[in-house]
Amino acid sequence: MPTRPRLVRSIPFWALVAASLFTALTGAVLLVDKLGVMTTTLTDGSATGVEVYVGQSIAGLGATLLGAGVVGILIALAVASFATLRPYAPVEVVEPIDRSGEPETAPAERPNAPIAETTPTEDLSATR
Repeated sequence: MPTRPRLVRSIPFWALVAASLFTALTGAVLLVDKLGVMTTTLTDGSATGVEVYVGQSIAGLGATLLGAGVVGILIALAVASFATLRPYAPVEVVEPIDRSGEPETAPAERPNAPIAETTPTEDLSATR
């Protein structure tokens, strides 16, 4: 019966988590950087059109990337929680062997016996 691998060993799951974290962090950096630049240049009166209007577009892109990363992380959490609900393969229970009715067997040779005791004593050179 084929079994599915655990989620911890799933490469697509970890790719989703890594891509989501990267996207969220990239979006957050873009958003915070452009909003910071826009705030400082607008408050000191040195803002140009590029900083204001292009900064708004880049801040919007950063917010979109941040939102997509957060959604990806939420999807990864949902996949992880649903993975705990899937059924596992049943474990076969093997009953212990009843050896009460079997006759006793002769003890086996000692496994750690010296080589001299287990080799034949006849001369093998006489058979040539």
